[in-house]
Amino acid sequence: MTSVYLELGSKRIFACALEWPGWCRSGRDAERALAALTSYAQRYAVVAEQAKIPFEPGDVRVVERVRGGSTTDFGAPERPATADFAPRDADTAQRQATLVQAAWDVLAQVATTTPAELRKGPRGGGRDRDKMIDHVIGAEAAYARKLGIKHAAPAPGDTAAIAALRTDILDVLAAPSDGTPPPRGGWPPAYAARRIAWHVLDHAWEMQDRATP
Repeated sequence: MTSVYLELGSKRIFACALEWPGWCRSGRDAERALAALTSYAQRYAVVAEQAKIPFEPGDVRVVERVRGGSTTDFGAPERPATADFAPRDADTAQRQATLVQAAWDVLAQVATTTPAELRKGPRGGGRDRDKMIDHVIGAEAAYARKLGIKHAAPAPGDTAAIAALRTDILDVLAAPSDGTPPPRGGWPPAYAARRIAWHVLDHAWEMQDRATP
């Protein structure tokens, strides 16, 4: 059984698996969002395999509904679930951090087999491969600030700066917590793990889809 929460926007709904950072999909209504989530189970299984964590999702069960906002309707999850504020023991925290690292690894693997120029969307939009990677890394510098981590956005190709940023993110995600709320405007680590991994995987899967003729 997979516990899922729904983030309800006015135009879009996200279904997010609480225990599997990054396994989040959306639809115009709850039924479509849940169908999209389950349809991506096999794609997410690659992440779990990379993390060496058994993945047997079973049926999905909605355990909470939260009100989304403009970011939800734009196309990204933006609100934590109640469970994200609960205390996390060391094993849970390390598991979440390991899955985030696995998401980064999957993106890197996808990028090595993806052409630099990708098929454009129906209106000629969409970033090519390298711009997409730069966008993901730039977003992570902003996400890190929600965890109290301050790094300038790494320059494209600056592998040392990227590694330093991600190491600091993982250090926070892997640390157990007692459930103390984050500072105003901050993110609880469990939510940060989900949002970071979602963004990484959303673009990894986009690369795969847009590389197909």
